Amino acid sequence: MKAVEYAEKANEIFVLSDSFLRIKELIDDETSTIDDIAEVILIDPALAATVLKLANSSFFNYPGKIDTVSKAVLVLGITEVYNLVIAYFTGEAFKSLDADSAFLEDYWESSVDAALLIKALGELLDVPNAERLFILGLLHNLGELVVKQFLPEAIDVCQVSNLNQLPWEVQKEKIGFTYGECTAELLKIWQLPFSLIEPIRYQDDDNLPELPPETRMLYLAKRVMWHNGKFPREPLAKLISDEELEELGATHHMINSAVNYCNMERLSVLSVLKPSSLMIY
Repeated sequence: MKAVEYAEKANEIFVLSDSFLRIKELIDDETSTIDDIAEVILIDPALAATVLKLANSSFFNYPGKIDTVSKAVLVLGITEVYNLVIAYFTGEAFKSLDADSAFLEDYWESSVDAALLIKALGELLDVPNAERLFILGLLHNLGELVVKQFLPEAIDVCQVSNLNQLPWEVQKEKIGFTYGECTAELLKIWQLPFSLIEPIRYQDDDNLPELPPETRMLYLAKRVMWHNGKFPREPLAKLISDEELEELGATHHMINSAVNYCNMERLSVLSVLKPSSLMIY
């Protein structure tokens, strides 16, 4: 089966809620007001609490108190709140996944790490509104959950114990597509923004000069995440060369700063998005 076929099967099980679809309609409608959007968010108390917790976290570092959803939309902007809504409902959609807790803990920690790293690296590289990149890191590997549901034996087959072959190369070889490609197909079926789908689809494309900025940032953050979380004793150059770092405008000092930020913020973001993952600590 192809990536799109697995994504189509996943869409039959892992469905975004009606609340998400309503919020998406409002955001797409230029006549909608901030209060219209906030009102729908407030219908789901858990969603509203998640939005407010993240809006008040050090992730955004807003100097004042954001005590209403309307203020969150006003201060953070519609796009950023929409990204928080996507993050919340994506996690909710996969709640029924048939997977053990150890797998899920590792998955969400890696996803949050990628999200924090892409934000931090974006800021260090002066990418405008770097917070918007967070959602790319968080969603970049959803396809792994799809494969876990429908082809669980492939997860073990695609595991790597060293970096003699990159994980996404192994995925392509063993199952015919990468987790990133499967992710992109699912996000397309869910009708999420093109600005999310394309960077995720091409996250493993090493033709860096031809890639748009968001894709380049995900390419970098993903590899730093793998080094920091999976293979810290391996040379970073096995995942991304010094020539590629230079092409991306990144330095080892920037990477170290981003990793420190990630290590510092991981628990606070996990506590909001995936509280159950804190059991590993």
